[in-house]
Amino acid sequence: VQLQASGGGLVQAGGSLRLSCAGSERTFSGYTMGWFRQAPGKEREFIALIRRSGVTYYADSVKGRFTISRDNAKNTVYLQMNSLKPEDTAVYYCAATDSSRYSYPVNPQEYSYWGRGTQVTVSS
Repeated sequence: VQLQASGGGLVQAGGSLRLSCAGSERTFSGYTMGWFRQAPGKEREFIALIRRSGVTYYADSVKGRFTISRDNAKNTVYLQMNSLKPEDTAVYYCAATDSSRYSYPVNPQEYSYWGRGTQVTVSS
């Protein structure tokens, strides 16, 4: 499956952004979708995932501020980011993995498909 992330940009601290990730396949609904981010000099970090059932799971660093959702009719997953902080600055990636392989995949190695990433910059 091919993934295309969009929606990044420059925002002030306390602001909001919504990222989108469009998938290319009609089997999109069968995948667990995840969002990761990577800041310069740091490892890729898990942010959130949504299973095909709609069950979600978040990293503690974004819990209560970010919301992941999906629209299977549009083959799209979203990441609503509120109360953004400068430390949220990173390249954000969406990823997909077969839902039958992992229950709650939080490691990059557990995902088979990746989008190209979109830059999010939060100014203080």
